[in-house]
Amino acid sequence: MPGTLTQIGIVLLTVGGLWVGARLLVDAVVRLARRFGLSDLVIGLTVVAIGTSTPELAVSLDAAFKGLSDIAVSNVLGSNVYNLAFVLGVVALLRVIPIEKSLVHRDGLALLAGTAAAGGLLLNLSLTRFEGAALIALFVLYTVYLLKTAEEPDAEMDPETITRDTLEQPSFRGRDAVLLVAGLALVLGSGDILVRTASDLARGAGVSEWVIGGTVVAAGTSTPEFAVSLVALRRGSLGVSVGNVVGSNLFNLMGVLGLAALIHPLSVSADALSTLAWLGGVTVVMVAALWSGRELSRVEGGLFAGSEIVRWIVGLLG
Repeated sequence: MPGTLTQIGIVLLTVGGLWVGARLLVDAVVRLARRFGLSDLVIGLTVVAIGTSTPELAVSLDAAFKGLSDIAVSNVLGSNVYNLAFVLGVVALLRVIPIEKSLVHRDGLALLAGTAAAGGLLLNLSLTRFEGAALIALFVLYTVYLLKTAEEPDAEMDPETITRDTLEQPSFRGRDAVLLVAGLALVLGSGDILVRTASDLARGAGVSEWVIGGTVVAAGTSTPEFAVSLVALRRGSLGVSVGNVVGSNLFNLMGVLGLAALIHPLSVSADALSTLAWLGGVTVVMVAALWSGRELSRVEGGLFAGSEIVRWIVGLLG
């Protein structure tokens, strides 16, 4: 078995592989979506969000195949906490984020409902195939509703700020198909190695698979969301920073968990309850903060980012 330093190096390499693979997927799929006439708003909330969640999907499905339910579920819950608290927190520290009203009212409520649904199903520390199918059905219904109610695109939600070169050439060509396949292969391969290495690392360090999955693996699979939010901030599209996170979190809770449960019924440790409580609290406070003033201030961002640092310290040293 490789030494601890080697395992940490492998984890870092696989995180890089997940980021590159997810970016290739996002670029190619956005071009494909544009070819079929999807609006920029829909692309930002669905295609880009799902694309940046492909690492979570690959890691959780791979863990489910291997019977590692704790990693499969903690990866999703930990990624969602990380996205809301740390990703949006850091973005808000860099710049105050004004939020679109429709994003807060429609998608904020959807995030609360999705978190409550997934959390409620996991309270008995298991997720059956039927419950997984129900979560997938909820995500499909949300997506259909979004497609039917989405407004015309505006500058604030223009995904050109994420993949400018991509949207300047909207046609989907043979090269894009190759990049799509290559990105998918890189994400799946990196995800498989990350799961195996993280599991070995947890056993060797005496840390539970739940803690490793909810911290190190979760942060690794959230690197595309972090990168997209920072790029959106740098290019002036502040709404995309939030839309990407909200969409990714919804897909994680309903799509990723649902598919993982369909592959293999999930049974997790009691540690899940504390993580569920933390995720529920962060989600409620974040949506309330956005709803109250429809902006995320630097002070609020600092508090959210600090809460995630505390969660890591408690988890890894507890």
